[in-house]
Amino acid sequence: MEGVTVDAPLDVVWAWVRQLRLAPYSYDWVDNLGRRSPRVRSEVPEPVAGDHFMHAMGRDVGTVVAVEPGRELTARIGRSLMSYRVEPLPDGRTRLLLKLVSRGARPLTDLLCLGDLPMARRQLLTLRDLAEAEARTG
Repeated sequence: MEGVTVDAPLDVVWAWVRQLRLAPYSYDWVDNLGRRSPRVRSEVPEPVAGDHFMHAMGRDVGTVVAVEPGRELTARIGRSLMSYRVEPLPDGRTRLLLKLVSRGARPLTDLLCLGDLPMARRQLLTLRDLAEAEARTG
């Protein structure tokens, strides 16, 4: 499980998690064919189970599996499940967590998971930075 503490309220962080429907917010040169993930937040509706999860590599990928609006989003891409969770902290900040689980033949799945770790970390840090910038100017 990966996580970052975000100096922004939960609703702002959750709004940026919803933005994953538009772009990967990771290393754009890898995940988004070099196109920069949007740095201005759009009013993306709450996802529901069955919706596409993310727009990456020029197409919609993955499926939303479950949502607890304002709290948790779980999606599947291939044999991997990603669960994003936002938790309020007592000081007004938010904890953004990501759990990634993959199933498949070893050692290939292990190698894919290792490759996903830096991508997931970059994604969380980017979402953190964007939410904090919005909270500061907001």
